[in-house]
Amino acid sequence: MKLKKSKLILVNLLFTLSLSTGYAQTSYELNSGWKCAPAGNLKNTGYELSNTKFSIAAWMPAVVPGTVLTTLLYNQKVPDPFFGMNNQQIQDIYKTGREYYTYWFVKDFREAPVQRGEQVYLNFRGVNYSCNIYLNGHKLNKTAQKGMFLRFNYNITSYLGKTGSNRLAVLVYPPDVAGNPNGGQGGDGTIARNVGLQYTAGWDWIQPVRDRNTGIWDKVTIEKTGPVRITDTHIITLVPGIRLPQGPQKPAIIQVSTELNNASAVAVTGVLKYELDGKIISKRVSLKPMSSQSVSFDDYKLQNPKLWWPNGYGPQDLYDIKVSLVTNGQKVSDRRVLKIGVRQLSSEFNEHTGSRQIEVNGQKIFIKGGNWIISDEMLRLSDKRYDAEVRFHRDMNLNLIRVWGGAMIERPEFYDACDKYGILVFQDLWGSGDCNGRWQDPMKLDDQWARRKYPDDHKLFLQSAEDQIKMVRNHASLAIWCGGNEITPPEDILTALRDTILPRLDNTRWFVDYSNSDSMSHNTLGGNGDGPYGIQPLSIFWEHRTFPFNSEVGSVGLSDYESLKRFIPANNLISPVYDEVTRKTTTDSVWDYHKYIGYDTSISKYGKAKNAEDFAFKAQLVNYDQYRGLAEGFSSHMWDWYTGFIIWKTQNPWTAMRGQMYDYYLDPNACLYGLHNGSEPLHIMYNPVNGMVMAVNNTFKARRSMMLVVKTYDMAGRENLLTQVFADIGPTTSKRYFSIKSEIDKIAAKEGVFLSLQLLDEEKKPITENLYWIADHTGNYSGLQKMKQSNLLAKARSIHPGLVEVTLENGKNNTSAFFNRISLVDAGAGSRLLPVFYSDNYVTILPGEKKTIIVDCKSINGKNKSAIAINGWNTEQRLVPIDTN
Repeated sequence: MKLKKSKLILVNLLFTLSLSTGYAQTSYELNSGWKCAPAGNLKNTGYELSNTKFSIAAWMPAVVPGTVLTTLLYNQKVPDPFFGMNNQQIQDIYKTGREYYTYWFVKDFREAPVQRGEQVYLNFRGVNYSCNIYLNGHKLNKTAQKGMFLRFNYNITSYLGKTGSNRLAVLVYPPDVAGNPNGGQGGDGTIARNVGLQYTAGWDWIQPVRDRNTGIWDKVTIEKTGPVRITDTHIITLVPGIRLPQGPQKPAIIQVSTELNNASAVAVTGVLKYELDGKIISKRVSLKPMSSQSVSFDDYKLQNPKLWWPNGYGPQDLYDIKVSLVTNGQKVSDRRVLKIGVRQLSSEFNEHTGSRQIEVNGQKIFIKGGNWIISDEMLRLSDKRYDAEVRFHRDMNLNLIRVWGGAMIERPEFYDACDKYGILVFQDLWGSGDCNGRWQDPMKLDDQWARRKYPDDHKLFLQSAEDQIKMVRNHASLAIWCGGNEITPPEDILTALRDTILPRLDNTRWFVDYSNSDSMSHNTLGGNGDGPYGIQPLSIFWEHRTFPFNSEVGSVGLSDYESLKRFIPANNLISPVYDEVTRKTTTDSVWDYHKYIGYDTSISKYGKAKNAEDFAFKAQLVNYDQYRGLAEGFSSHMWDWYTGFIIWKTQNPWTAMRGQMYDYYLDPNACLYGLHNGSEPLHIMYNPVNGMVMAVNNTFKARRSMMLVVKTYDMAGRENLLTQVFADIGPTTSKRYFSIKSEIDKIAAKEGVFLSLQLLDEEKKPITENLYWIADHTGNYSGLQKMKQSNLLAKARSIHPGLVEVTLENGKNNTSAFFNRISLVDAGAGSRLLPVFYSDNYVTILPGEKKTIIVDCKSINGKNKSAIAINGWNTEQRLVPIDTN
């Protein structure tokens, strides 16, 4: 044993030493110092422009990664399209022609001439839509490089300047077909003739993006290696059997393969190896000159693995896996470090529900998901923003994001965040029923038969699919591939994806042919296989049976007044007015332009809105109730009616006023916290239709010896204990306990009532609690409108850098302090600091109750002196200083 141990130490030492010597491997991003100019203003060729002697001093600074529009906005050549009606002031490519948004982008950079055996690569991760590339007076591509969703790279070793000075010039052309933004879904639909983004021609939740996102929109990097380069490493993890998160684990199987590219004119031999959890696995390889080779390792058994689980079911443990090639000269030619989660995905059809169910590590997972478009309509993508948005989904107690087919396969940084927070990904490929011909549509230029054949270039679609699959397939979070939104791609594309490409490149995940396919969910109720949308009576979520794995079901999402002020001019902050006779809403033009969706009679149940601020606050009550009710209603029927639901939608890439749990500026609204409550892993809840008190347990652990406590509080704060009983619930199930409908109807009849549900542990501390505000016998909240002001006590103190503890306390003889919004604000300006994460929000403090909320503001970096703002239904708006002692 001592001998084996010493040999292992020696091997590890040699591996470490081999990594410390070798070629000068570097990789860096070209993300600053770019300049650009409209191609129509220049008569020079790319050969001339890429010469460092050609002056570009008068050119505009360019945003790369970015688009023409982000550059024009940066240089104040156009107004902010996210504010008011500004987007109408920007010229649309459909009217200007493609040349107007055809631009040269130029970047000077330093890269010294290489040493013997070194290779230097120029990598592009995304250009929309086609381009020609020049470096130091040389054209790198023989024909125009086309494809928004194709990565491409060039070996530039022989083109580097001898003095170390280099110039890159890229001529970027817009999409081949810009599409007419005529107000239809995807405009006239012809935007889908490209292999690209469809939303850019406009949708019912977004206005058109005027340049259709033309530009070098994703990362550009310079990479230096030895003679052999490692690309497209593929890692598969297999976890046999049915597992639990806790306790020792039986081994998992790790399968590793990779591509090796020898760019040199001589044969290369060496050792390909990877390190995982302190162990090194190696294999000798030989590569012919100027050749590529695929190499697979033997299966490796990872002992007692730390498993990756979806949010709510277990931890999200991740491993670093380091892959390198060491040549015979003991030089590291190339290395890659990847982060993987050890888990196994499977799927089977649930005959009882009539839908697929997803399993992770042998355990079935009830899907609670949100539909995602894209982080920013102008492709201003960042690690920080991805992390914040995905974290919000974690905080909503969701476990899946569906990336919608009218956008794109998301970037690796998005998947990094999903890996980190335990969010499974349902990834659509490019296409939508609206543009691609599922329905008749008078707004479309072509008929359904023509649209059914979109895009024009099927070969490019398949090339792009192969490339993007390779880009993201190692992420633990990626769970489902989908052929398209509400329609399959053309038959030849579908066949190639299903029968050839995915089996070859990524054969461990479920492929569904389109987002509401019968193979996913038997839509025996008729219809499109998704919905309903918009405001719903809460009874609908509980008692109306919809599609058993619903890919799109949702409601409203107006943010509060502080959010509205960020993008609506003061003169347009006018609340909508709903006419109950005509059933029509009078809406301000800016609200209408930003896609306001009506709240109908829901606001007036809380009293007629006094102004836009009052309207937006009352909308939060509706938001909270709608999304809590949606999550509870679906969860109450899990494994009986449903195997999952996916909300349409949880975020906006623009300043829209619908379908969002937080606004574009990353400010959460009450939708988020309604879901946070209604989707929590162990949850106590009330069926508003039959009065049934229920619990749902979305964990693998049975809960025993809990005390179920049911109380009511009237509008004056008087407490009434209805009942308390011991309760238990098994794992991954919902359970009915008893009905209190007759009691609640009687108590609430006059002016409504608060209903409090709690599950207590053996120390009498709440495990989970839920508070409902019940309407009176007319369906109105008359009692809320008469409530007295509360005397809520509030304190805030810093408990750690970037963490603030807010304590809210209500006196025993007070009225309830209802629906309090907590915000971290600039102490001087009073404006909210963003993004900030709250352990809970829109909270009610009952008489004699104390609650603590943790505010995570690490992303703010302490740049502002901050305070806590509190605003509630019957709580005086005020600022609370933060004690830093």
